Amino acid sequence: MPAYLLCSPPIFGHVSPLIDVGRGLRERGASVTVLTGRKYEDLVVKSGLTFAPLPAEVDYDDDDLDAWLPGRDKLRGLAAVRYGMIGMFARVIPAQWRAVESLLASQAFDAIVGEASFTGLAPYLATARKGRLPVVGVSAVPVILASVDAAPFGTALQPGVSGLARARNHALNAFLLRGPFRPVERAVTEALSEVGVSPTGVSFFDFAYRSFDLLFQLSAEGMEYPRRELPSTVRFVGPLRPARPHASGLPDWWGDLDAGRPVVVVSQGTIDNVDLGRLIVPTIRALANEDVLVVATTGGRPIADVAAAMGGALPSNARLAEFLPYDELLPLCDVFVTNGGFGGVQRALAAGVPLVVAGSTEEKPEVAARVQWAGCGIDLRSGSPRPDRVRDAVRRVLRAPSYRTASENLRDEIRALPDPIDVISDALAHMH
Repeated sequence: MPAYLLCSPPIFGHVSPLIDVGRGLRERGASVTVLTGRKYEDLVVKSGLTFAPLPAEVDYDDDDLDAWLPGRDKLRGLAAVRYGMIGMFARVIPAQWRAVESLLASQAFDAIVGEASFTGLAPYLATARKGRLPVVGVSAVPVILASVDAAPFGTALQPGVSGLARARNHALNAFLLRGPFRPVERAVTEALSEVGVSPTGVSFFDFAYRSFDLLFQLSAEGMEYPRRELPSTVRFVGPLRPARPHASGLPDWWGDLDAGRPVVVVSQGTIDNVDLGRLIVPTIRALANEDVLVVATTGGRPIADVAAAMGGALPSNARLAEFLPYDELLPLCDVFVTNGGFGGVQRALAAGVPLVVAGSTEEKPEVAARVQWAGCGIDLRSGSPRPDRVRDAVRRVLRAPSYRTASENLRDEIRALPDPIDVISDALAHMH
């Protein structure tokens, strides 16, 4: 029985797909240990996997990132990106690595599977390949590799295809690494130095793509900007396959989805959902008088919070739930209004559903930009859009067939791929 160590930061959108990978590897006969935050211990154990906790000093709560990154709500643009990268991915390296090192010393593993943003593996990946276990990455975020063919990650600019656009991309990459993002590289160097590792010469933005022995990108290639620098070790395997259908637990209004009206689903995901007035409430208000059914999922926030944020009764065409099985809901959906969480967008595309995206935190503006670039939806370029902008975008997506066609083309691309877990499992079997 092969034994694998899986590592993820304590962020739901990162740890959840890694646990799904671990469950799939277990079902294929492997023993799996997952290193992540204590908040996700139950999820790990219920999946039949062994849990290992991150040290308390790097076990932050992704529902309260303001406590881990005080003042982040006052930052915008590149300053917010830089602050988040340093706090969540640079200064955590020493403690994350010590946890990995302890597990490797106490247990025998055949390989390591790291979520691409688990930078605590950087010290290990700096070791010569012959002196360590195989290490593969699983990426649940857009590609951030610097390229002359794409604008730098964090700018949310379209890549462009002209010589002028490539010159712009080259200049912006050079400027950001020497200027606004230089503190990120400095923080990584200091973190590596703390554990006795010299700088690897690999940029923070290129870490996952240049360091892992293989990197599995959980997305369709058609949703990503082409990059001539992308190494052959990076493989687009598509989003993870849906879990088995839910047999129960559907709300009593579920039958309304088949009433003949277009269905618009809106969600703020599971992290940026403290203020439901950012997207869920504007969408419900925007579509209150439209001939559509609006389904809002709060990502675990109490449904009463929506009514409180509305300041009155809900429109008759609104339906609410804390959680819904997306793999059953999205195929019945005509438009998905989202704040741009990578996993949710991939699941919508796997169902061929066009999108309206309003993202402003984490990687969400970059996800939104890719949706617009691929033609499968509209980027509102705001995390708190006005209701009239949401209404106009939903109307455009419902009326213009091109958005649905582009989404269905990506759905067909995803369906043509083999099961991602099979691909990852086979690769690991040939590496150890």
